[in-house]
Amino acid sequence: MKKFILPFLVSALIAGNVFSQDQYIFPFGSGPDKLFIKEIIKLTGKERPKICFLPTASGDNENSIIRWYELVHDLSVEPSVQRVWISSYNQKTSFEEILLSIDAIVVGGGNTLNMMAIWKAQGIDAILKKALEKGIVLAGGSAGSLCWFENGTTDSRPIALSVVEGLGFLPYSHSPHYDSEEFRRPLYQKNIENGIFKPGYAMDNKAGIIFKNGKPFKVVSMDENSNSYFVSMKNGKVVEEKLESTILK
Repeated sequence: MKKFILPFLVSALIAGNVFSQDQYIFPFGSGPDKLFIKEIIKLTGKERPKICFLPTASGDNENSIIRWYELVHDLSVEPSVQRVWISSYNQKTSFEEILLSIDAIVVGGGNTLNMMAIWKAQGIDAILKKALEKGIVLAGGSAGSLCWFENGTTDSRPIALSVVEGLGFLPYSHSPHYDSEEFRRPLYQKNIENGIFKPGYAMDNKAGIIFKNGKPFKVVSMDENSNSYFVSMKNGKVVEEKLESTILK
């Protein structure tokens, strides 16, 4: 019997059917909040997880880094920050070694377009894919939510909102800040109506969705007035479906 079991296990492992890790991505509408970080801690399954903050979109802004440490100082985490504005003189460990050795990655807000370009130049986009496959939790708000989807609207260019391409880990379009700027909502719906975006998920600033293996798993918000939505086309019209959410406390 053993000679039949071993080939089966090898084949299954190659196919990714055995010992596969659940993959969690947790985008939220705006910057990280303590309640969202607590959800990330739960997703890691660790008592004191290692969570790394990527402030790439803000140009490694020191104020955003300080806010990160202030946010998590009283939580059960081992926090760290990975800057991209580095040199071989001041960082002797590769991005891959660092980012694949932690339990969760939180991406900050800022300029999504520039962040995506830097990640590609540094190979961080490929590393994040490996992190997801390894079961490392990926999360973030604003630019840090938009990056996980196929595409969405961004304020990363002059004059007006425009389209930006994400990593495509989640096969949908996306709009963060859905409740904060009056032109975001109609523009996102127009792009879906015109076929520029496929159906996708929009999130108010204080709302988010936990995706498990690419599908919505848990919808959360910080108050009753903050929501997430699934926006799609039905019978030739844009339909905005408000998703039932759990209020975090």
